[in-house]
Amino acid sequence: MKKIIVVAAFMLVGHFGFAQDAAFKADAEKYLEVSGQMKTFDYLTEEIMQNIPEAKRADFKKEFDASLVDFKSQMAEIYMSEFTPSEMKELIKLYETPIGKKLYEKNKVLYDKGQAVGTEWGMGLQGMMMKYMEM
Repeated sequence: MKKIIVVAAFMLVGHFGFAQDAAFKADAEKYLEVSGQMKTFDYLTEEIMQNIPEAKRADFKKEFDASLVDFKSQMAEIYMSEFTPSEMKELIKLYETPIGKKLYEKNKVLYDKGQAVGTEWGMGLQGMMMKYMEM
């Protein structure tokens, strides 16, 4: 009888732990959405699609979107390793505030401007590297 109680207790703890992990992962994935991090892939997709023939774009988009499911899961696990469940809830709350929503809405503008700055910086860096690579 004692063994049955111990086994049942372990099963209950395991089930409870799994439920907490699932809720934590769901919060981490929600954070990736509300923060706009996953939205960045919409912009990236637009850029990539320009290189795909028109006739193949729908199939590419379908396969690309399917690949994002696994990517999002893996990214959520990274956030889970760096933040506690309560911190994740706080991050979500931040993005549900007016300023958090504005930050989300400005995601595309920030992406475009950041990409321009990054390109310019990269060109300067290339010149700097060439200066030091000369023998």
